[in-house]
Amino acid sequence: MSCSPSSSCAGLACCIRHGFQPSVPAWGPTGELPHTGSGERLENTMEAIENAMAQRADLLELDCQLTRDGVVVVSHDKNLYRQSGVNRDVGSLDFEELPLYKEELEVHFSPGHFAHGSDRHMVRLEDVFRRFPWTPMSLEVKEQNEELIRKIAGLVRHYERDEISIWASEKSSVMKKCKAANPKMPTAFTISRGFWVLLLYYLGLLPFISIPERFLISFLPTIINRTYFPFSCSGLNQLAAVVSKWLIMRKSLIQHLEQRGVQVVFWCLNEESDFEVAFRLGATGVITDYPTALRRYLDHHGPPALAS
Repeated sequence: MSCSPSSSCAGLACCIRHGFQPSVPAWGPTGELPHTGSGERLENTMEAIENAMAQRADLLELDCQLTRDGVVVVSHDKNLYRQSGVNRDVGSLDFEELPLYKEELEVHFSPGHFAHGSDRHMVRLEDVFRRFPWTPMSLEVKEQNEELIRKIAGLVRHYERDEISIWASEKSSVMKKCKAANPKMPTAFTISRGFWVLLLYYLGLLPFISIPERFLISFLPTIINRTYFPFSCSGLNQLAAVVSKWLIMRKSLIQHLEQRGVQVVFWCLNEESDFEVAFRLGATGVITDYPTALRRYLDHHGPPALAS
């Protein structure tokens, strides 16, 4: 129930909340997780992060990669071709050799729409820590790269932000190494752990099982076959939409998790109707490519009341 390998948002996410504590259910169903504006600025640049923070974001979700000379950078993709046109992996280049982003990038969850920005530089994780020292951040590690994990853990300790930095990974094997590197950091569900929770929920056993994770980050099923296409076959996408909607979109499940201290976040929502669906389900936050639009929605509508 975390972001699947082919579907993670290609920018970075941020959440606008009325307060944030990773270890407790501090958020109500009013939050915004702008995808640091990969629809409004070029993804994963400092300009995009600052744009999202200007919308009063309370959480940044960052994908991390490691350069050849050991610098942790914020980048969704391991390979640079999509963002820059240069067919090289981040890990094959020193930080100073990283290419500029293209002048425009297609917004993954808004096909046919393109983002632009004056800042085209990749950003170091350390620079984000320095720029926003008190902002909680989710730090996703996509592969078993022990040096990357060790570097992230070290930066978090150095800047004394263990309690406001969240380990995230799709893979349980990676998460195990992350928790060993810095066990003080709260964690998000991996995919396998998410399925385990669903199984326990439908068996009626979830209330009796401990839940160490503090975040559940999942796609919203209603975007499948509209803006999110996990499979190349349209028939499989239609089936996935129906099955996942039946499995995941349960108010009682979300309410139970939040009562247990788990904050539930849906991605990657770019339309007002999807904001409404997510918040009515009881979501803690929403990831979007358009933080300004989501902020406008929240300012105009306020937190939607939960349906009974």
